[in-house]
Amino acid sequence: MSPLTATTTDEAPAAASTRPHHPLWIVLGALTCAFHLGLIFYGLTPALISRPIHMALALPWVLVFAARTPAQRWSGWVLTLVGFAACGYIALNETALSDQYGFIDTPLQMTIGVALIALALEAARRAIGWPLPMVALVALLYGVFGEHVPGEFGHPGLPMSSFVGTLTIAEGGLWGSLTGVSVGVVAIFVIFGAVLNAGEAGRGFMNLASALAGRLSGGAAKVSVISSALVGSISGSASANVASTGAITIPTMVRLGYPRSLAGAVEAVASSGGQIMPPLMGAGAFVMVELTGTPYTQIMAAALLPAVLFFLTVWVGINAYATRHDLRPIAAHEQPGRYEVLVTSAFFAVPFAVLLERIFIGGRTPQYAASLAVFVGMALLLVDMHLRFSLAGFARRMADAAVTAGRQVAVIGAIIICASLVIGVLSMTGLGVKITSAILSISRDALWPALFLTAIACLVLGMELPTTAAYVICVSVAGPALTALGLPPLLAHLFVFWYALLSTITPPVCGTVFIAAGMVEENWLKVAFSAMALGIGLYVIPLAMVANPDIIRLSADPVAAVIDAVKIAVGLTALSFGVIARRAAWHRVALILVGVAVIFAV
Repeated sequence: MSPLTATTTDEAPAAASTRPHHPLWIVLGALTCAFHLGLIFYGLTPALISRPIHMALALPWVLVFAARTPAQRWSGWVLTLVGFAACGYIALNETALSDQYGFIDTPLQMTIGVALIALALEAARRAIGWPLPMVALVALLYGVFGEHVPGEFGHPGLPMSSFVGTLTIAEGGLWGSLTGVSVGVVAIFVIFGAVLNAGEAGRGFMNLASALAGRLSGGAAKVSVISSALVGSISGSASANVASTGAITIPTMVRLGYPRSLAGAVEAVASSGGQIMPPLMGAGAFVMVELTGTPYTQIMAAALLPAVLFFLTVWVGINAYATRHDLRPIAAHEQPGRYEVLVTSAFFAVPFAVLLERIFIGGRTPQYAASLAVFVGMALLLVDMHLRFSLAGFARRMADAAVTAGRQVAVIGAIIICASLVIGVLSMTGLGVKITSAILSISRDALWPALFLTAIACLVLGMELPTTAAYVICVSVAGPALTALGLPPLLAHLFVFWYALLSTITPPVCGTVFIAAGMVEENWLKVAFSAMALGIGLYVIPLAMVANPDIIRLSADPVAAVIDAVKIAVGLTALSFGVIARRAAWHRVALILVGVAVIFAV
């Protein structure tokens, strides 16, 4: 493989390669970081300048860096140059284009518009595969030919100059508000995570988890739960979480005699939970801010207790598995020392403290607070876990952070830009409203049947799309139906977001299960069944949130939120033991019935 190429995973690739990076990618990664951080401190930048530049910076990563063959690499460079020209045209002519209100008036603009749409589709295809671009392509075809569709799902027709123009030269489509979230917020938190992971923060997460849970029954599995929650809170990627924490926790569990299917399942489930754990939530939190108009701090507060319940359920499930297997703790001599735990924990605790203090006490925006935390994290790269100062080590770690950040910002950007095409078409054609009406009609205006239909749609979309893309598309069509039936908007969005994550552990796709099964060398179906049992919270908690809506009101009514959380925790504990534990059949059935009653009837 050429030094200019590498591979990527789904939504946010795993840790950077240990081999030296080509200077081109270090420079491009540094430029990506500088651009996005600069936007925070520079002030307001017109959308038709910042968002095309964001796309231009992403193209080399997904079209060239991820290339696997010489043909992909050379075609990637050609497409990248075309993208630079097209995005540059939009940015340089921002003032004139703003006055056109999304209406193309020259053949050159039409050519540029079509090229940008094609580039968005190809970038997403190379980043994550065919499914999302195919959904976007079907949406585009509907926009062009939907006037020929009979019945209520047709539309009156859209002039091509207006259709393409709205998607490419106005603040809609490619340059819509979702892309703005990717530019101004998601990118900053991705850079923050990359900087932390380039230093000793990952070791700090593992050491803290080992110190807290290593000596308990099932200690190695519980270390996986805690470390995955901590790592997932900044990575927001299930696949990256499995690859990073699983490389340590899975061999440890196997060495201690845990069943291989259980070892893989623990890591797969715990890593999936990283996408529902604040602050990053796989970019979902920031997209939710844009779509609901809810402040970021309120979304973090609303998502916190359900996320804690998820990891608590996995923890309880490990205890239930301990009734079936001898889940030994980690030996005392394998535990990190207190000094090592304290020092390595500081590598993530200090930047996190700055982040949270600036948001909750300083009253700053999340992106501004994260930017300050990035600089604190960079300063910590000057030393290693032994507190030895090294400029050479700093340069190496900064290079790793730059390349990792550039790659991850590009992959998430490619996903969001492509998904923005779908949202743009739904808005222009009114298809979203029609699908909403269909959901209401099929469910006969009843909330729980509508929730069931939405859950199925989320599972199906999530099988082929990254969680954030599945959430955006599903909530755009099903969200209005749920709110029309009386569900608060934020609760509807959290419900959809959680169920968009179902496919990470649910066959036939179950991405994290496949990764963990490969690492543990076990049949993936065995891992999947264990994962579904351990991850029962993923299936139940969204419904529990609907039945107990105060749980998401932690910032407004903390007492009621905690009461609901305790009630749900009791019910989930009974459910987990009923599904997993070695007990008489009647005892297990009774536990399941009690768990359901406590959550939904009490």
